[in-house]
Amino acid sequence: MTTTPEPASSATATLPESRSWRAIAAACTSVVLWASAFVSIRSAGDAYSPGALALGRLLAGSLMLGAILLIRREGLPSRGAWPGILASGLLWFGLYMVVLNWGEQQVDAGTAAMVVNIGPILIALLGARLLGEGLPRMLVMGMAVSFAGAVVVGLSMSGHGGSSVLGVALCLLAAVAYAAGVVTQKPALRHGSALQITAYSCLIGTVACLPFAGVLVSEAADAPLSATLNMVYLGIFPTALAFTTWAYALARTTAGKMGATTYAVPALVVLMSWLLLDEVPALLTVGGGLLCLAGVAVSRMRSQSGRTRNSPAQPVEGRRDDAERPETDRPREEAAEAAGQG
Repeated sequence: MTTTPEPASSATATLPESRSWRAIAAACTSVVLWASAFVSIRSAGDAYSPGALALGRLLAGSLMLGAILLIRREGLPSRGAWPGILASGLLWFGLYMVVLNWGEQQVDAGTAAMVVNIGPILIALLGARLLGEGLPRMLVMGMAVSFAGAVVVGLSMSGHGGSSVLGVALCLLAAVAYAAGVVTQKPALRHGSALQITAYSCLIGTVACLPFAGVLVSEAADAPLSATLNMVYLGIFPTALAFTTWAYALARTTAGKMGATTYAVPALVVLMSWLLLDEVPALLTVGGGLLCLAGVAVSRMRSQSGRTRNSPAQPVEGRRDDAERPETDRPREEAAEAAGQG
C-alpha cells in the first residue's frame, strides 16, 4: 500500500482557539451520547424489532430537528448538498441504524461498539481515497493493529454459535454504512449548515424506514413505557443532538481525525453496560477492543507529531448560517491568512 503525506490546506489555516474548542466540545458530546445509544438500543430491543426501533428513533429525531429548523428559520440547503444528504441519509441514518439494532440483539452492547468502531479505519481509507486527506504511514500501521483487534472480537464471539457470528457480521455491516455515511456527508457541509445537513439526512433515513411503520404501531401498543421512552431518548439525544454536534465538528476538521474520536465509545459502552445492564464482554473480547484502541493510538501518532505548519488538517467549513459562523468578512480574512502562511 502506498502512503501519502497529508496535503496542505488550500483554503484555511488552523482554526481560532475559541472555534477549535467548540469543535472539540461538539465531538465529545457526540461520543458520549453515542455510547449511551448502545445501551439504550439494548434496553429497547427487547420490546421493539430492529426496523421498528430504527423508524421510531428517526421519527423522534426528525420531529425534533424539524422544530429547530422552523425556530431558526433555516430553509433548504443549496443543491450541492443533496447528493451527500441522500447518501448519508440512506446509509448512516437508515441502513446503519437497522443493522446495528439487529446486531445488538445478537451480541452485548460493549462488543457491538467495539466491532462497529472499525468504522474509523474505513473512514480514514475512504477519506484518503475520495477526499484527498492523505494516508500517512503510521495510520496504515494503526489500521493493521485495529483490524487484528476486530478479528479477535469476532473469534471471541464465534464460540457462542451462529447467532453470535451473525451479530458480529451485522455490526461489521453497520461499520461500513457508518464510514460511507460520514465520508459522503462531509462534502455536503460545504453547502449547508450542520443543522440543515443533519435534519434532512435524518428525514431521508425516516422515509427509507417507513416500510416498518406497521410493525412499529403494533409493537408500540404492547411495549412497556420504559422501552418507548428509550426509543424517544434515542431520537432526541443520540440522533438529533449528537448527529448535529458531529456535523458541526466534522465541518471543521478531517473525516479521518473525527472518526478516530469515536474510539472512546467502546470504553464508555463497557462501563455503561456494566452499570446499567450488568453485562461485561468476555476477556478475549476486551483484549480485541484494546487492540483496536492501540491501533488508533498508533494511527494518531503521525497526525499529532508529524504534522508541520506546511501540512495542517483540512477543515471543511460549513455555511455562514451555522450558529457560530462569523460575520460576512470572515472568508476574506481566512483567505488572507491562508495566503500569508502559504
